[in-house]
Amino acid sequence: MSPAASPSREAELTDSWVALEPGADPAEHARMLRRAHETFTAAGTVPKPVRAVVADSWRRSARAGVGPDGTASVELADGDLGAYRAEHPLARVMPLFRELMGSFAADGEHLLAVCDEHGRLLWVEGHATTRRQAMRMNFVPGARWSETAVGTNAPGTAVAVDRPVQVFAAEHFIRRVQPWTCAAAPVHDPRTGRVLGAVDITGGDGLAHPHSLGFVQAVARAAESQLALIAPVSPAADTHQLSALGRDEAQLVTGGRRIRLSRRHSEILVLLARHPEGLSGDELLCALYEDESVTPVTLRAELARLRRILGPGLLASRPYRLTAPVESDVSVVERRLAAGAVSAAATAYSGPLLPGSQAPAVARIRRRLADGLRTALIARRDPDLLADWAHAPWGEDDLDVWRALAAVRPTATVHSRLAALESELAAPPGRVAR
Repeated sequence: MSPAASPSREAELTDSWVALEPGADPAEHARMLRRAHETFTAAGTVPKPVRAVVADSWRRSARAGVGPDGTASVELADGDLGAYRAEHPLARVMPLFRELMGSFAADGEHLLAVCDEHGRLLWVEGHATTRRQAMRMNFVPGARWSETAVGTNAPGTAVAVDRPVQVFAAEHFIRRVQPWTCAAAPVHDPRTGRVLGAVDITGGDGLAHPHSLGFVQAVARAAESQLALIAPVSPAADTHQLSALGRDEAQLVTGGRRIRLSRRHSEILVLLARHPEGLSGDELLCALYEDESVTPVTLRAELARLRRILGPGLLASRPYRLTAPVESDVSVVERRLAAGAVSAAATAYSGPLLPGSQAPAVARIRRRLADGLRTALIARRDPDLLADWAHAPWGEDDLDVWRALAAVRPTATVHSRLAALESELAAPPGRVAR
């Protein structure tokens, strides 16, 4: 049973998770919240009437460096957004979301929104006038609405705390969002319990009602039930997928087969997938071997063995090239980085490219990809993304990332690790700092 569907979670839908108490005046409550918000942004203290879930979220937002006058940034657009949405598991339950919530959103002048596990909006649908108004604050598909990006808001906070959340008026951290009210519930993978994203209803003060919170929770449960009934999608027989990140021996999925490649064959396939126009024998020789004494005969023998492993038709010569597109995990990370989708790129990055490879061209790609991603993470200042990198095997000694993490998450553990790294860096060669 997923966390959202557990009996304990159901029992916890108490007053602290509902924005307005029965009989409360929305206008007066909104004025009180605006005063409390100004107090917090000026002095860092939260007046007692503010709900605990909101107070905790405000504090997290401030620690993440979110400013009350900020705005959401659009990370994915056009073709990149379409490709990402098509791959996302929640695409399979969008018809259900539309069936259960579409009419309610349109008739009530609300919006139906769905975000991924990073708080990035994937779909925003509903009343046309309300959509145009929401565009002014970048509440649009492809924009990132996580707490660490725009502070307290229903979809971002629901993902952050992994439970249904209602956010009313000035409970929103960013001022330009405060005219709105929203309710969202996380959606989980029914097999693993992992948060896939959240479903949200956004609109006016009328949504500050216990029914809207129960409604999105019920929709999230229905989506989890449908996902449990849907069999995993198998790759089509004519697709070719290459996985080479975080492993010394790449894996190719082709024609329903999974082929584990040798290190040299992995290097060749990575380079040919990157150059669909093909490479000459001399170009491949320079890209693969540091030793200039390696002869073209050696390379031709490797390519002949690779052709037999792949089967007929996929590897051609003069120039050496792949006869069908091969989608690699390297290209996925590069494409998401180029689109500014840093968190999506970090999710797809499972480690350095063929970490044991000494092939000059592979080493350059490996270094360029890692440097590009870590630079983007440091610039983004997202504490969760920085922590994921810092605690991964390839980031545990990355001084720049640890310094960036200490700036946005100054815990004792982070400062202790940073001090140890700086001490090691300052130690004389051959001597271990203690």
